[in-house]
Amino acid sequence: MNTPSMLRALPTEYQRRLMSLAREVAFAQGTRIFNEGARADRFWIIRTGSIELDTHVPGRRRAVVEVLGHNELVGVSWLFAPNVWHLGATASTPVRAYEFDAPAVRFLCQDDPAFGQAITRWAGDVLAHRLRTTRVRLLDLYAPYGAGSAV
Repeated sequence: MNTPSMLRALPTEYQRRLMSLAREVAFAQGTRIFNEGARADRFWIIRTGSIELDTHVPGRRRAVVEVLGHNELVGVSWLFAPNVWHLGATASTPVRAYEFDAPAVRFLCQDDPAFGQAITRWAGDVLAHRLRTTRVRLLDLYAPYGAGSAV
């Protein structure tokens, strides 16, 4: 099951519009990219490397909930009010990515409702995919043995 990529999700014209706002960035391995609860004012598409999404667990170290790689969208909290990160992120390897200024993209979305709908649909598809994969991982961890097997 592949994550919905921008290339599959957006028409070419919208890809060009979005990429006109991109800037190339690099993160060294171990770089903290954003923290849970901070203002979500950017997002990224990974070109190379991998990024771990994590959540704060009181009294313990952060729990990694997903690892993202090539062509994957990092960050969707920028699109939905209150624009605060629901997870944190760290570069687990050296990363090269395209970075986008979220307020500028939100302005384009408001200015062109069809573009905004396409971006929102893409982000929604990414979220839906991540929820499905999280559900499968949780079932693997916590479902009784054989609970999913056909009788």
